[in-house]
Amino acid sequence: MSEAEVPAEAGPAGRADFSTGRLEAFSDGVFAIAITLLVLDLGFPEPDSLHGVSLAGALARQWPSYFAYLVSFLVIGIIWINHHAMFALADRVDRRTLFANLFLLLTVSVIPYPTRMLAAYLTNAGRDGHTAAAVYAAAMVAMGAAFSLLFLSFTRDARVLRTPVSAKDLRAARRRFGFGGLIYLLAFGLAFVSPVAMLVTQGLLAVYYCFDQLAPARRTG
Repeated sequence: MSEAEVPAEAGPAGRADFSTGRLEAFSDGVFAIAITLLVLDLGFPEPDSLHGVSLAGALARQWPSYFAYLVSFLVIGIIWINHHAMFALADRVDRRTLFANLFLLLTVSVIPYPTRMLAAYLTNAGRDGHTAAAVYAAAMVAMGAAFSLLFLSFTRDARVLRTPVSAKDLRAARRRFGFGGLIYLLAFGLAFVSPVAMLVTQGLLAVYYCFDQLAPARRTG
């Protein structure tokens, strides 16, 4: 019987647990599609639209698209890395974790939409630029909340983890995610001040999450 065909098993206190294999495979597919959609939104000037401007100059004017793409690519890529790192801690999960994971995938799959919008309005000095930035920042707030919810659901029962994790280490890992969540909220407010500064903040947050925020949860209790 393949891993994909492994049925649910009775977990602690009779709870039904499920193999993480199918969950990770499905999640990887969503991550891959979302990250591919980002690059499909990158275009280039057609020859008849240059109107005396060189191709190099026209491409340079599209820097908002490249900037938004890069930040969103980093965001989705880092989510994928941390998602993989988290599920490496256990072999089985319950239905609550499956639904929490589905919520995270909902927020990830929508990222290309506000990315495209922000790229178009990033340098707009008026209200529309702030609106596009706010939509992008709101999507990131939702994504951060979804990942935190998934982490809480995943770690609430240490018996499903391969290695016992102390309450102290779990609290430390949760504080790390909590700090990032606070910055996501601050970035949302920054969207109404400077769309570019908001996007820079999102990029710095992606760099922050490049570091192993789950390190405390990996230590043996």
